[in-house]
Amino acid sequence: MVQPKTEAELSQLIRDAGGPLSIRGGGTRGLAVEGERVETSGLSGVHLYEPGALTLVAGAGTPVEEIETILAEKDQRLAFEPMDHRPLLGTDGVPTIGGVSAANISGPRRIQVGAARDHMLGVRFVSGSGEVVKNGGRVMKNVTGYDLVKLMSGACGTLGVLTEVSLKLQAIPEAEATLILRGQTQGDAIADLTRAMATPFDVSGAAWLSDDATGKTSERRIRIEGMAGSVKYRAGKLADLLGADEIAEGPESAALWRELRDVTPFAGRDGAVWRISTRPTGAADLCDRLRQAGQDLTTIADWSGGLLWLLTPETGDAGAALIRQEVATIGGHATLIRANPAIRATIPTFQPQSAPLERIARGLRQKFDPRSILNPGLMGPTA
Repeated sequence: MVQPKTEAELSQLIRDAGGPLSIRGGGTRGLAVEGERVETSGLSGVHLYEPGALTLVAGAGTPVEEIETILAEKDQRLAFEPMDHRPLLGTDGVPTIGGVSAANISGPRRIQVGAARDHMLGVRFVSGSGEVVKNGGRVMKNVTGYDLVKLMSGACGTLGVLTEVSLKLQAIPEAEATLILRGQTQGDAIADLTRAMATPFDVSGAAWLSDDATGKTSERRIRIEGMAGSVKYRAGKLADLLGADEIAEGPESAALWRELRDVTPFAGRDGAVWRISTRPTGAADLCDRLRQAGQDLTTIADWSGGLLWLLTPETGDAGAALIRQEVATIGGHATLIRANPAIRATIPTFQPQSAPLERIARGLRQKFDPRSILNPGLMGPTA
């Protein structure tokens, strides 16, 4: 294991590499990739913070918790509320801003503010040939040439190793509230969630948990945030429109969304965990078709149904062939987030792409990592 302390040291390490490199941030996602382990935790520290401009620049190895602590002192936050994988995966380590950015980790508020990549103003990274590349800046206008910021977010270290990330921030709102309605079916709940998203009430969270996920009764949750008076008014209007058994406020509301963000209802439970991105209007039908085909599953629906978390038995392929077939039919992709080593060894983490998309992806990998040494095979074949 090597832990470069500077960008120049990382660049030299990659240029001198004689074989594959396994790139790691904080190691919280548990992805095992062939090669010498390179940890970015040495590239740590907040390089610039301008609260008035709502911008921050930090080394890729900076712990997310450290950044959140600094921002909280000025009543600011990372609006995309990145997931902490440790409860779900039982891993240790520390989530880093580089790992979050490289994997485009985005939480429940994505439906309102966008994904992690939408908050990335600029990046610095080292390519697979050891070249240091900078793209973007500290303002959203800086988008000349290739938008490598977006390209690097979600590439999971296969195109380059992030060394620095520039981010736009958000002020912490004065109040938040969550409308909870119990006992709905998935289809009825998602219909309510999509109706909520179509209102002018600026919903920042829309989710449903099955009774198997809650351990009692299914729950539909709708979150709103803002000035206290506005939150109270909008909560009342949404309750009149969609119903609510309870309205959780402040810290109680925040705890509900941390639970969803980190998928803690599946933590410590046996089974494989799938993360499925699809159309909200097709989510309930997808789950129904999986059950009709004999697939046992426990469900959490976030992003008003656009993000599904499924817990399936770790037998056979953990439902991989059926799940990915059905997801491909309606559009979307299924990522295997957690499974035992035997299943991990045979089932790709990411859904195989269509031939045209794979050709594009292979071309990008050849451009940025011509020797195929950065996290080889993680996101597709290297040749």
